[in-house]
Amino acid sequence: MTANRRTDHGALPRPPAPSPHGRTTSPYGPERSVDRGSSPPLRTEPALRTESPFRTGRARAVLRAVAIASCVPYITLKAAWAAGSGVGIPEGSPLLDGGTPLAVGNAATVLMDGVVVVLALLLTRPWGRRVPAWLLVLPMWVASGLLLPIMTAYPLQLAVRLLGGDGGRPAGGGVEPFLEPWVFGVVYGGFILQGLTLGALFTLYAGERWGALWRGRLRDLPESPTAPALRATAVAAAVFAQVPLAAHLLWAAGSTAGLDAGTAAARTSDFHVLEAVNAVFAVSAATGVLLLAFRRGGRLPSRVPLALAWAGSAQTACWGGWLTLAVLAGAGDATERTPQATVVIYAVQMLAGALVVTLGAHFFAERSAALASSSVPVRRAVEAPAPRESRVS
Repeated sequence: MTANRRTDHGALPRPPAPSPHGRTTSPYGPERSVDRGSSPPLRTEPALRTESPFRTGRARAVLRAVAIASCVPYITLKAAWAAGSGVGIPEGSPLLDGGTPLAVGNAATVLMDGVVVVLALLLTRPWGRRVPAWLLVLPMWVASGLLLPIMTAYPLQLAVRLLGGDGGRPAGGGVEPFLEPWVFGVVYGGFILQGLTLGALFTLYAGERWGALWRGRLRDLPESPTAPALRATAVAAAVFAQVPLAAHLLWAAGSTAGLDAGTAAARTSDFHVLEAVNAVFAVSAATGVLLLAFRRGGRLPSRVPLALAWAGSAQTACWGGWLTLAVLAGAGDATERTPQATVVIYAVQMLAGALVVTLGAHFFAERSAALASSSVPVRRAVEAPAPRESRVS
């Protein structure tokens, strides 16, 4: 019996190299001791079995702090109004007599701003990687739909005012102001910061977790077995989107068709800019879903139509749903004065956005399934037992 076990080449086994943390390392796994008297374990591919370590980084920490801080002005104002304060509300504003519907609306919007804080933490903390996809993507989609119109329309409204717009005051006068002008600057400035920071954090997060799903170009995407049904649904969504598109274009151009008397009298340059932006998002939703369904665009990166469909569907569905809910809930005297045609336009807008996002979800489900099935042979190959090395004597 020998004191040291030798290989069949007569050389002593080479001891494992010490790790920087004082533990032995093994070629078969990070920082594990090696049993030199046993056969090596099954070889596995770390890229298929483990996730890359999560790193917050200074940039993400700053974005998270800005996102959370940008919620403070809005929540503070809402809390003050709930406590009975009239800060920022001029005399004669309908907000002074909002009653229960206004109180419920204030509570709902404060809760929505609280969701922004949760999302900012989820996108930058390790436990956020374990959240189911739908539980993150759905709130982000809704947040995109509510914030994108403000992020795009408000800077344009300010630019139009500088170029000679009416500054948010109706040309005919006689309409009581809703809020003091500084309130819009504070609140919308916070919303824009929320949208920019959450958008940046979500882009980084989604690229690391699901980036493989939208890599490549449209022409490289595999043909779907349900392509005929998807194309028919995409055409239906695009047709539905024409209804809000036509309405927003008419309102942006100055038409009062379908508008109640109060809204028509209170129109300003801000109103026309917002309606033009709404029309752009309707075009975005229809364009994105048609490109994905018919694979048009050839060399166009897949992420371009996906981004168009995401932004367009979020804005059309969420704002259509929000306005429909406001009418049905009876905000102010909306149920008495809102024309039925306008209610139908909002409902069709919501339906068009819902169809587009449904097709987007189907696209990602198919891509995920295709990538998972293509990785099965590779996984089996790397998990197969390695050839046994020379026995030790």
